[in-house]
Amino acid sequence: MSNLPRSQNSSSSRLSTVPSQKPRQISHLQAQLAQLTANMADLESLVGMTARQAQDMRGLGGYAGAMFMSASKVLGEETVKGSDESPKRGDQDK
Repeated sequence: MSNLPRSQNSSSSRLSTVPSQKPRQISHLQAQLAQLTANMADLESLVGMTARQAQDMRGLGGYAGAMFMSASKVLGEETVKGSDESPKRGDQDK
């Protein structure tokens, strides 16, 4: 029951101080809005940079894929040539 009078006192004191706090609250909201605007500009810049980096990563992925395919082709040809020569070596050992 001690909370009931305290809440009534705080709400009545809040009502009496609202007009005097309004300019301070508006100023605080303006500062927060300015900070939000700056953060949104930073976010926009970072999203643009991320989009450019994603395109570059796609290009790098293409280069890496081409290197793997060419290495696979070279190694595949060596494996085929090596398997053609293996029986001959086996026949020579006999």
